[in-house]
Amino acid sequence: MATSTNRRKPSSTSSSFGGDADLPPPPPQPSVKFTRRTSSGRVMSLSRDEELEIPGDYSTQNDYINYTVMMPPTPDNQPGVATSSGDKPDGPTSLRAPSSRFRNETSGRMGEEGGGGGDSAGKLDRRMSILKNNNKSMLLRSQTQDFDHNRWLFETKGKYGIGNAFWQDEDSFDHDTGMSMQDFIDKPWKPLTRKIHVPPGVISPYRVMIVIRMVVLGFFLAWRIQNPNRDAMWLWGLSIVCEIWFAFSWLLDILPKFNPINRAADLAALKDKFETAGPSNPNGRSDLPGLDIFISTADPDKEPPLVTSNTILSLLGVEYPVEKLSIYISDDGGAILTFEAMAEAVKFGELWVPFCRKHNIEPRNPDSYFSQKTDPTKNKKAPDFVKDRRWIKREYDEFKVRINGLPEVIRKRCETYNKNEELQEKNLIREKNNGVLPPDHKIEVVKATWMADGTHWPGTWFNAAPDHSKGDHAGILQIMSKVPDNDPVMGGPDEKTLDFTGIDIRLPMFAYVSREKRKSYDHNKKAGAMNALVRASAILSNGPFILNLDCDHYVYYSMAIKEGMCYMMDRGGDRVCYVQFPQRFEGIDPSDRYANHNTVFFDGNMRALDGLQGPVYVGTGCMFRRYALYGYPPPRANEYMGTFGQTKVPAKPIQPQSEDEEPLTGSHPDLELPKKFGNSTMFTDSIAVAEFQGRPLADHFSVKNGRPPGALLLPRPPLDAPTAAEAIAVISCWYEDNTEWGDRIGWIYGSVTEDVVTGYRMHNRGWRSIYCITKRDAFRGSAPINLTDRLHQVLRWATGSVEIFFSQNNALLATTRLKFLQRIAYLNVGIYPFTSIFLVIYCFLPAMSLFTGQFIVQSLDKTFLFYLLTITLCLVCISLLEVKWSGIGLEEWWRNEQFWVIGGSSAHLVAVLQGLLKVIAGIEISFTLTSKSAAEDEDDVYADLYVVKWTGLFIMPLTIIIINLMALVIGFARTVYSVIPEWNKMFGGAFFSFWVLVHMYPFAKGLMGRKGKLPTIIYVWSGLISITVSLLWIVSTSPKDSMKDLD
Repeated sequence: MATSTNRRKPSSTSSSFGGDADLPPPPPQPSVKFTRRTSSGRVMSLSRDEELEIPGDYSTQNDYINYTVMMPPTPDNQPGVATSSGDKPDGPTSLRAPSSRFRNETSGRMGEEGGGGGDSAGKLDRRMSILKNNNKSMLLRSQTQDFDHNRWLFETKGKYGIGNAFWQDEDSFDHDTGMSMQDFIDKPWKPLTRKIHVPPGVISPYRVMIVIRMVVLGFFLAWRIQNPNRDAMWLWGLSIVCEIWFAFSWLLDILPKFNPINRAADLAALKDKFETAGPSNPNGRSDLPGLDIFISTADPDKEPPLVTSNTILSLLGVEYPVEKLSIYISDDGGAILTFEAMAEAVKFGELWVPFCRKHNIEPRNPDSYFSQKTDPTKNKKAPDFVKDRRWIKREYDEFKVRINGLPEVIRKRCETYNKNEELQEKNLIREKNNGVLPPDHKIEVVKATWMADGTHWPGTWFNAAPDHSKGDHAGILQIMSKVPDNDPVMGGPDEKTLDFTGIDIRLPMFAYVSREKRKSYDHNKKAGAMNALVRASAILSNGPFILNLDCDHYVYYSMAIKEGMCYMMDRGGDRVCYVQFPQRFEGIDPSDRYANHNTVFFDGNMRALDGLQGPVYVGTGCMFRRYALYGYPPPRANEYMGTFGQTKVPAKPIQPQSEDEEPLTGSHPDLELPKKFGNSTMFTDSIAVAEFQGRPLADHFSVKNGRPPGALLLPRPPLDAPTAAEAIAVISCWYEDNTEWGDRIGWIYGSVTEDVVTGYRMHNRGWRSIYCITKRDAFRGSAPINLTDRLHQVLRWATGSVEIFFSQNNALLATTRLKFLQRIAYLNVGIYPFTSIFLVIYCFLPAMSLFTGQFIVQSLDKTFLFYLLTITLCLVCISLLEVKWSGIGLEEWWRNEQFWVIGGSSAHLVAVLQGLLKVIAGIEISFTLTSKSAAEDEDDVYADLYVVKWTGLFIMPLTIIIINLMALVIGFARTVYSVIPEWNKMFGGAFFSFWVLVHMYPFAKGLMGRKGKLPTIIYVWSGLISITVSLLWIVSTSPKDSMKDLD
C-alpha cells in the first residue's frame, strides 16, 4: 500500500474537506509515485524521493513508471478528519485522479476533482458513511492490535488502488506481466521447495582458503623438486611422487565442494496443491502420483525376518495416500521363512498402522518405538493412549514370539507332512503286495518344504532338490495385502479391542516377489532383483516413482516420502531423476571408532554435490523417477562446452531410432533412446502412463512439461488373473534375453557397486538429482561395528570403484551433459582406491628415515618448515569451515581421517590388487573370514565391537604399526649413540611416525579386543622384541670406527 512521500505538518489555518469554506485549503502537492517490476513478475511501488538502494542486477532504465495511487477511506485512513493534536492525518490530504491507463474507471468512481462543490462533498459523505454502519466486525483488529485490512476489504467488498497492477474488470489481463486481478484475489502461487545457500561469511573464506592452499601446494611441490636430497635420492624421489599424487587426490576431492547448498520442502504447500478441495478436485482427494516401494532381501540367516518385518511395518504406516502406495519385497533366496514372516507382519499391521495414525506415532517401526528411552506420553493428549499403548505392546511381544518361533513351526510342519507322505507310500506298496511290505524295499520320499495350506513351497527347500534350491527355483508372486479402496475405510469403536473410530484402517498393497532362478543364467545379484521388481510393479501398480530401501532401513520419519515428493512435483521437477536421502545408522558405538556414521560423506560431500548436478546414488533411501530408470533422457537438458564446461547451451533432443537402425557415428551410448524392453506389450504400454503421471502440476505459467490438475483422481483398476500372470512372466529368468535390461535400462549390471553406476548413467544423460535432508532423520538402518566387517564393507565399495575406473563408466568418457565439477566428482569415485598405493609407501617412509638416519629433505630449514606450517594451517582452516557449513562434529571429522588411513592401507590396497588381477589376468579373488567368533556378552549392545575376526586385510596395517614402532626405538638409539647426533632428522622422522601411529590407533585398539582382556605379557614381550631388534640393527649397521670409539 503506497502513500504520499511529501509529509508536512498542517498549519493551524488548514482545514479538512468538511471544514470552513472561507479558508481555502493549501494547494495539493503532486503525489507522483513509481513502480518497478520484480524478478517474480509482481509490481512493487517505489519513489525516487525514497532513499532506496536497488542492486544493479535488478535495476534497468524502465524500472520507474509514473503513476498515482487512489487511497480508499478505511477506519484508519480518514481523509476528512484532522487529528486534535495537530499531527498530519494518516491518509493523504488530497485525492487526485490517476494518471495511468485506468483513469476512466477511477474518474467515474471519484468524480471530477476540479469541479469541487457539493457533488464532490456528497460523494465523500456517502463514502464516509461506511464508517458509521453497525458492522462491528469491520472494525475488529488483529491480535497485534493492527487494523485487519484484508477482513475489511472482504466485508465491504472494497478494492485497493494498486497502481499499474489494478485492472478495470475482473476478466482483464495484463500481457506485459502475465498477471490478472485474480492473481491478487486468490492465494499466491507457492513453490514446493526452496534452495538455501550457505552464508557468505562461511562459504567465501572456505573458497579463499582452498585457493590459497592450491597456490601454496604448487609452490611447495616446485620447491621440493628443485631441492633434492643428494644423500638419499631414493627417499626424496618416493616422497615427491607420493606428495604429487596426494595433491592431485586432494584436488579431486575438494573441487566439487565449491558450491554446497541446503534445501527445504514446504509440506503445507504440497497439501494445498494436491490434497485440498478445489475446482479441479471437488472432493479433496489426493492428486499425488503413485509410489512403489522396493525392499530387497536374500538370506533370512544373515538378514533376520524380524528386522525385515519391522521395516515393512514402518512402510505400511507411512504418511502417504494409501490408495497411491504399493510395497514390494524381493526375496532373492526364495525362503519360506521370509514369506511367512511377511504374512505375519501384514496381519499385525492391521492393528499397528491404525494405532500409529490415531496417536501420531513416530517412528513407526515398533521395535524402535518401544525401545526409545524418552517419555512415550510426551505431547500425547488422547485419554486412551496409555491403554492403547499397553495393549499394542503386548500384541507386539506376541508377534515377536511368533516370528522367532517360525523356524521351529515350519520344521515341525514339514516333518509331519513328510511322515504322512511316507505312510501313504507304504500303504501303496502294501496294496500292491497284498498287504505285505517287502523287507528289502526302500521307501524314498523327497523331503519337501511345506506351506501352511498343505502344498509344496515353490521356492528353496530346507533339503535342496531339483527346482527347489538356491539359484534354482520357480518365480513366486503373492499379493499379501489387497489393493485398497479409493475412499477411506473408517474403523469402529470395537475394532479388535481398540477404538479406531474416525481412523482410516486401510493398508497399502503389499506383494511378495521372488524372481525365477535357474543355474544356467547369470542373475546379476541385487541389480537383477531390482530390475525384476521394476517390471513386476509396472504391471501391477505402475507408480511413476520408486523408493528402494534395504531390509534393515526403516522409515524413521513418516512424512519423509512427502518431502521427497515435493522436489519431484515442484517447478523443474520433471528434470529430477532421483531424490537421495542421507543414510543414518543405529547401534553404533558412542565413540564411532571406525567412522560407521560416515557423516563427512553424507553431510559434506553429498551436500556439496547437490549444488552441482546432484548427489550420487548410494544404494538405499533413494526415490527414483521410473521414466528415468527406463533409460530415457530428461525433457530438457543442457550441454557444457569448453575445457572446463564454462559454456552452457541447450541440448538438442534425441531423435528416436528403430531397433534395426545403427546409431550415429560418434554418439555416446548414453545418448541413445532405449529400444529393447522385452516382449511384454502390457509393460511397454505402461511406460507412457508412468511418464505422464510423474509430471509436475501445471498450475503456473512457469511450469514446463506439466499435467493438468485432477488428472490422477481416478481409482486404479483392480488386479485380475491375466495381470498377475503377466507379472509372473516378466520376472522369469529368460525375459531379459536380447534386451537392454542392465545395459541401458534399469539398474546397471557389471559392477559390485551397481548403485553408483546407475546414478552416473542418469547424470550422463542430462538428468539431475536432489539431496533431501529432513529435520528428523528420514530413514535409519544398521551398520557393522566390528572391525573385520567394516573393512570388508569398505573392500566391496573400493572394488566396485576400481571396476568403474577400468570400464566404460569412467567419468573421463562422460558426455557433455555432465557438468565439469560433477565429472571431477565421478572421476574421484573411480580413482580414490589407487591412493592407497602411495599412502602405504608414505606410511613406511618415516620408518625408512629412522632406519637410515636420512630424511626426505636435506635438512629441516626454514623454507621447508614454513611451507609445512602454511599447508597445515590452511588444511585446518578448510576443515573447520567445512565442519561449519556441513554441520558435522570435529570428532566425526577426526574419526573419518583416522579410518581413511586404516581403510586406505588395507581394504583399498587389496581392492586395487583385485582389480588389476581381474583386468590383466582375468583372476577374481574373494577374501573371506578365516575364523569366526561370537560375542561373549549378549547383554552388551556393543559386544560385537570387541570381537576379533582375523582376516588378510589386517596384514598391511599391522605391519605398518610394528615397523614404525621399531623405527622409533632404532632412530632414538642411533641418535643417542651416534658420534655426531643429527637430532633434526631424527625429530623429522619421529614426527611423521607419530602421525602414522595416531591414525592407526583405532585399528590397534580393535585388535586388542575388550579393554583389560589382553594379557600383560603381550606388552612385555612386544617391548623386549622391539628393543632386541633395535640393538641388533644398530650393531649390524654401525661403522667399525664408531664401535671402537664406543669401546
